Amino acid sequence: MTEVVITEAVRSPKGKRNGGLSSMHSIDLLGAIQSEALSRSSLDPLEVGQVVGGCVGQVGMQTMNVARNSWLAQGLPIEVAATTVDAQCGSSQQATNMAYAMVKSGVIDVAMGCGVEVMSQVPMGATVPKEPSFGRPINRNYWEHHEMTSQFEGAERIAEKWGITRADTDAFGMMSQERAIKAWDEDRFSTQIKAIEVPDLGDDGKPTGTTQTVARDEGLRETTLESLAKLKPVAREDGVHTAGNSSQISDGAGAVIMMSAAKADELGQKPMARVVDSVLAGSDPVLMLTGPITATQQLLERNNMKMSDIDVVEINEAFASVVLAWQKETGADIETVNPNGGAIALGHPLGGTGAILMTKAVHELHRSDKEFALITMCCGGGLGTGTLIQRL
Repeated sequence: MTEVVITEAVRSPKGKRNGGLSSMHSIDLLGAIQSEALSRSSLDPLEVGQVVGGCVGQVGMQTMNVARNSWLAQGLPIEVAATTVDAQCGSSQQATNMAYAMVKSGVIDVAMGCGVEVMSQVPMGATVPKEPSFGRPINRNYWEHHEMTSQFEGAERIAEKWGITRADTDAFGMMSQERAIKAWDEDRFSTQIKAIEVPDLGDDGKPTGTTQTVARDEGLRETTLESLAKLKPVAREDGVHTAGNSSQISDGAGAVIMMSAAKADELGQKPMARVVDSVLAGSDPVLMLTGPITATQQLLERNNMKMSDIDVVEINEAFASVVLAWQKETGADIETVNPNGGAIALGHPLGGTGAILMTKAVHELHRSDKEFALITMCCGGGLGTGTLIQRL
């Protein structure tokens, strides 16, 4: 079978809601990252067989195939095709997994997996407009089989099922912030981030002609357990999740270049890692967010590995209970999990997060001189994305 390698992975900083990246058009943000990945690898863009992008809010500036529009807006070759997929929060990880599968199957030799979300301008729920009404995403036929819950309610039910307390979720949120602050203090992200030139907007909302540079994740917050304990729950009055132990609304993008090992050798590309396996797993749509448990179990079983074989885990911190329940089920060593902080501290730009987590994992393996990394995400509707990579 074809061996698939990652030759480049790059991400933008994560901008906080209405922060430094909020004035960016989605195709400019993703396009900048697509171009940067090509530039860093010195790869002729015509070598790319297909681009597969992820995006959740496919409405407004993120509709009409945002992955393709981003590519074209950079003046990149029109001959290179692109697709935009929706696997909810796991969209860009599924995009990278689909890109991997096409190379693995021999359909193409080189692929780019990527994703973007500018939530400051395209908020959650924007794809279901109230006026005019185009119908609801689900109907009575769905309800005959499954209760409809929100991600917030799902996270609370996960906490109940796995005995996770408010103290547990606050402690996890605190750890995420501390690790992210340490990562930035030690300049751990320098090899993976592309600084973004952002247009300044006037009072009329139009570009002024000047720019500012965003080079740092904006979600980091100095906090204490005492201050976290004072925050009000976001889902239930007696719930365990607050703004301090849940993912932040963010803007961001990431891109990963993959190719067959033979093609990398032919082009003189230096592989950073090989993709061992990938999965998209179905899980309970009512609990909603347990997909990483299933995805992890499938990847480990299929590759005859144990959790102790995994050196680095990048799991999306949608809510603290998601990671804590996953840890209880898998027995993961928390020291290996999100060693540089996760979405609670850094942010979660929905469709961009998967490619960003892939980028973080590849670079962390090299920084820490480790071998295997697992990347996994929960997704709305009951899905879990998973990718297993090995440093080269």
